[in-house]
Parts: sequence; structure tokens; C-alpha cells
Amino acid sequence: MFLRIKWRSARIMEMPIAGVILPCLFVACLSRPASSIESSMEKTEELIPQRSVEQKPDSIEVATLGGGCFWCLEAVYQEMKGVLKVESGYAGGHIPNPTYRQVCTGTTGHAEVVQITYDPSVVSYAELLEVFFTIHDPTTLNRQGNDVGPQYRSIILYHNPEQKRIAQEAKKAAAKLWPKPIVTEIVPLERFYKAEDYHQNYYRNNPAQPYCIYVVGPKVEKFRQKFRDYLKQ
Repeated sequence: MFLRIKWRSARIMEMPIAGVILPCLFVACLSRPASSIESSMEKTEELIPQRSVEQKPDSIEVATLGGGCFWCLEAVYQEMKGVLKVESGYAGGHIPNPTYRQVCTGTTGHAEVVQITYDPSVVSYAELLEVFFTIHDPTTLNRQGNDVGPQYRSIILYHNPEQKRIAQEAKKAAAKLWPKPIVTEIVPLERFYKAEDYHQNYYRNNPAQPYCIYVVGPKVEKFRQKFRDYLKQ
């Protein structure tokens, strides 16, 4: 701790008595009882605002979902309460460390997916899937709109048996909402490969890009309208 003395005027040092005042201050500090100094320090510390510590959730869980272009899912889930992080990537294929160009060929077996880290005390896995089956079309095989290929298939990659059970129940419930059969795959996650950096936060970083305006934007707006209670405050 530093004791800073602010002089009203620097010219006071030019006065003849300055040589007497400073030694006196020094002697006064030395003669002051230690208990008195510690008491003063404690009072000073009370006046200093403590830095707030961000509370972390007691537990976090992860979900991995694919429903067309990962830019769309990422943009939606980033606005959902309880979601701590969303990463775009690839999963479900047989090629290790795939690149975007490789996945776009449709020969790697990978789907474009998002990996969602969330606080289960705020949002449940079932609620994540409720949104999932609403913001993309789970009835079209290997495509979403004009995006065609197995990399755009509808897929849920579960992390444990409980997620598998919930996913199967959510798929049955979604069948009542769509006029055609649900083709969403439900498979175990083997490995998630994070996509290139320029794919992360794509909608936020490129809101004026045509694809973002005409494809991603409407999905985000649909989420905002249908799931207002799920929006982050």
C-alpha cells in the first residue's frame, strides 16, 4: 500500500521550514503504534471497491446439432438464454481434421454442426431441441433450402444415453408439427472438429452478407418471434 501526500502548492518546499516538517512526519509515522496503523489500513481497504467476481454455473453441458449451414444454428443459439458458447464445426464423418473445402465436396461424411455449451440450470437439452426442430426443416434429406449435400443433413449427435433418450422423444414430438416424415439422424458423437476461424460468429461479423440477409436473418427472426421466453435478456 502506498501513502500519497498531495501538497496544495509545490512552492511550499521552498519555505525554510520544509526541512523540519518532513523529518517530523517521518518520526510521527515511526512512533505511531502498529495497531493504529493496521486499523487505518483496514479502514482504507473498506473504502476500496472490491472487484466483482463473475459467478460460473455449478455445471455445464454440451450439445452437438446439425441442421443445414452452421452459420444459421450458431446465430440462433447465441441469442438463447443459458447458452454460454456456440462453436461451428464438423462431425459425423470419417476424415480426421477436415477443412471446409473438403466437407463441401460431400465425400467426408461430415455434417456442418454447432457445438453448444450451456447451463442446464437455465436451459434444458429438451428446450435446445425444441428450438432445433423449429428453426430448420427436419423433413428434407441431405438439404436445407438451396443448400444441398450430406453435409447439410439434419443430425443430432448425442453425448450420453440421456441425451439420446431426450432426442428420440423430441423427434417423435416434432413429427406432429411437420406434415412429412422426420429424417433427422440420431447418432453418438465420436469427435467434433472446430471449423476455421472465419466461420465463427459469422452472422455477427457479416450481417450485410447476402446469405446472412436472406437465409440466416429470417431464421434468427423466427426464433425471436416464436421463443421470446428463451431470449437472453
